[in-house]
Amino acid sequence: MRFDDKCILVTGGTSGIGKATAQLLAQRGAHVVITGRREQEGARAVSELAVQGLSCEFLRMDVSREQDVAEAIETLVARYGKLDGAFNNAGVGGELSPLISMTESNWDTVLSTNLKGIWLSMKYEIPAILKAGTGSIVNMSSAWGIGASGMGLSAYIASKHGVIGLTKAAALEYGGQGVRVNAICPAWVPTPANEAVLTNPDARAAISSQHPIGRLGTTEEIAEAVLWLLSDRSSFVLGHTLVADGGYLL
Repeated sequence: MRFDDKCILVTGGTSGIGKATAQLLAQRGAHVVITGRREQEGARAVSELAVQGLSCEFLRMDVSREQDVAEAIETLVARYGKLDGAFNNAGVGGELSPLISMTESNWDTVLSTNLKGIWLSMKYEIPAILKAGTGSIVNMSSAWGIGASGMGLSAYIASKHGVIGLTKAAALEYGGQGVRVNAICPAWVPTPANEAVLTNPDARAAISSQHPIGRLGTTEEIAEAVLWLLSDRSSFVLGHTLVADGGYLL
């Protein structure tokens, strides 16, 4: 899967699955633009890829703010002349809280980033891709976008279910115009967002045992799945929810 001369946007690309995806895209010839809210993390990610002889650009963008999204994508298109695809990966987990104890602030933060952020991203990505001709968008959902958990993450779970519905709606609206939209649903993968849980050996063992494959996933494994959905090799795949979970949902 080569991406030579393709310009691909990765939101939330400064760490975890986003960063692993950006790395693979750069290795396979893409012009990669990563975004995030924190400039220091963005600069560090760019530097770490540069050490490997890979280049990418960082643009500061808060996906929950329309002006940020509009300006970042305008800058990207002005610089590279087009947008060929996007991995809408930016997201937050929110606070662990029973539903009836959850604050309105936590609910709004999670839904604004995880769901509204993907809507805003696609709102500006799709016109840019249409100008280029055709392209592919992959939206980050979760295994909990299909199932659920009693861990006090109801806002997160609601947002990830919403991503799948939004993905299907966008696929129906724009698939006939050459923009493929699909979703990826990982289970547990060690990332900075969940390291506080997974650094506990007992918790890690318990969570690993819930995956019939016998282990957690890796950021590289999810990145490979994302690249397939972004690539022309998945050209007949539209509105699909790809589960990469080591059997977790089983």
